[in-house]
Order: sequence, then C-alpha cells, then structure tokens
Amino acid sequence: MPRATIERGFDEEERAQVAALFWQAFSGKLGRIMAPEMRALKFIEKALRLDHALVARSDTGRILGVAGFKTRHGGLISGDFSDLARVYGRFGALWRGPLLDLMDRQLKDGQLLLDGIFVDQDVRGMGIGSALIDAVVSEARERGLTEVRLSVVDTNLRARALYERHGFLPKGREDTGIFASLFGFHHATTMCRPVDRR
Repeated sequence: MPRATIERGFDEEERAQVAALFWQAFSGKLGRIMAPEMRALKFIEKALRLDHALVARSDTGRILGVAGFKTRHGGLISGDFSDLARVYGRFGALWRGPLLDLMDRQLKDGQLLLDGIFVDQDVRGMGIGSALIDAVVSEARERGLTEVRLSVVDTNLRARALYERHGFLPKGREDTGIFASLFGFHHATTMCRPVDRR
C-alpha cells in the first residue's frame, strides 16, 4: 500500500480535483442524470462540503481517495434546486432534482452514513479504501454515534466484498424499479456496522 495519511477535509483549491475523482467513481450511476460531464463537474465542485470528507493523502500531499459522510448537519454533496438550476437551467433542474432525491438516504438516530468512497484509479486495490473505511468508523466513534450505514449497488460486487470484510452486514434492500435503466443498477443493499466503544 502506498504510504497514506487520513485527514479531515480538503482545501478550497482542491475542489475540482475531488469533483473529478467523485465523477470518475460515480459517473456510471449518475451519468445519465447529471450529464454532460462538464456540467456535472461544475455542479459537484460547487456542492462539495469540505467538512464532510475524510481524505487519504500520499506523503507528497496528493489526494489518493476520499470518503464522504453524512450527518444531521449535511453530507459531502449538499446542492439544492437553485444550485442545480445555476448549472443546468430551470428545466434541467426540474427533472434532475426529483431523480437525485430518490437516491438521498435519511439518517436514523445514532447513525453516520458513509456517503461514498472514491479512490484514484491509479491506486485502487492498494488498501486506500480500507483505510478510509476505518477512518469513517473512527469518525463515527468520535462523534458518539453507534452505527455506520451505507448502500452498495448490485453492480459493485467488489465494493460489497470490501464492506463485508470490514464488518458491514446487509440489513435491507431498495429496488430502483422503473428507474433501473436510468441509474444503471437494479437494487442497492443497505449495510450497517456497529461502532465499537474502545
């Protein structure tokens, strides 16, 4: 594994880089809704919340990966209708907004939501994702929360195996129904891991 340190947040001038990594990881799921790529990147860059990210950095400061999380105070991507309208126009926001809302996950008391892990493709499979998962669990513990929750889509078996290795267990399933072809997956499995008190 490349040497990496985990830090909270990232710098304002790194927004474009984080947005590009996010899109690299999630364009397969969001591409049909948020395309074209230029507009998607513009929206994501503006909507990023620096305080809801844990960042893996190399010893030279390069961002290797990011874990976004959601609390009662917001999530990694926190854009609203007006943010969408500024990028896509009013009509574009009117149909994109409700579809993106379908993917929003509400928190239960005591939970921290792992709102996406994305690792630079050059270092995938080298332990960065595992380090970020451990950091998210530590973040939940420091906040006094009792559980970390996530959703993993049926097309991402590698991610599901990673989460299972880190103690996440399936707790439910949400089907995309008539939107399956739009989102690029048929269902997402909800997985949870209790936060141990050390």
